[in-house]
Amino acid sequence: MGGEVSFSAPTHNLNQAMSYENLPMHNLYIVPTPIGNLEDLTLRALRILREVALIAAEDTRTSRVLLDHYDIKTPLISYHEHNKLIRLKDIIETLQQGDVALISDAGTPGISDPGYELVQAAISMGINVIPLPGANAATTALVASGLPTDSYLYLGFPPRKTTQLRQYIEDLSIERRTMIFYESPNRLTKTLAVMLEILEDRPAVVARELTKLYEEILRGSLTELMQHFLETPPRGEITLLVAGYVEEGVPELWDEARVRAVLAGRLAQGEKRSAAVKAVAQESGWDRRTLYDMEL
Repeated sequence: MGGEVSFSAPTHNLNQAMSYENLPMHNLYIVPTPIGNLEDLTLRALRILREVALIAAEDTRTSRVLLDHYDIKTPLISYHEHNKLIRLKDIIETLQQGDVALISDAGTPGISDPGYELVQAAISMGINVIPLPGANAATTALVASGLPTDSYLYLGFPPRKTTQLRQYIEDLSIERRTMIFYESPNRLTKTLAVMLEILEDRPAVVARELTKLYEEILRGSLTELMQHFLETPPRGEITLLVAGYVEEGVPELWDEARVRAVLAGRLAQGEKRSAAVKAVAQESGWDRRTLYDMEL
């Protein structure tokens, strides 16, 4: 027990794996792991990791640190971008005998890693896929950003090549939702510079080393953030958030909690319903009929 399980299996594709679909299957658990602080592992996740027959991990060396910390002895197998087709057969075979947990290096499996392909295969074979809630850098950064949270767009890592990056940002230039990216420290200033040129100056946030000892959340404009990181080169894992496009002359769309609070405040002060709804509609960007229905 413990250590990485070694398998030798021929390369195969999903159609070959489909031959297992009529055999009895157990559960595939999607288990988030901490993005930094080892305490951010739920009690349920601990139990599942101890009880399953096998843990499929993106990097067994990274995952072993977490498992050793909690004295978890469950057999471990690597499952990553370069061996996913070979490992799929091994995991499906294990699911005939017992449950399997899928974990990534950090955070929720399937987000910017090959885990989603295993989930697709499991679903196609009638395997019960059970997700656990847990750590995720994108939403962790979002709720602390101060940017609108009612509607957002997760975009993962932007392209590396300058030409592709410019086109990518051009395509997002009128995106109204808060945009969330992951970026590497050595490419951050380049990405900020392209965003500033194409999106023009707008609010943005860089969340660095979330939940770790040197956690830092910097809020400002694209200009301010770029200048800061030109002077102080960034380190660690980075989540970049950028405010959505706001058309000139059109109010920024408020989130529902703010709309309800302001509307309730006006009515509590004795303002007539029609006047309160009209004023809030103009300020918030919400449709007046929607506000009437909300108030009623």
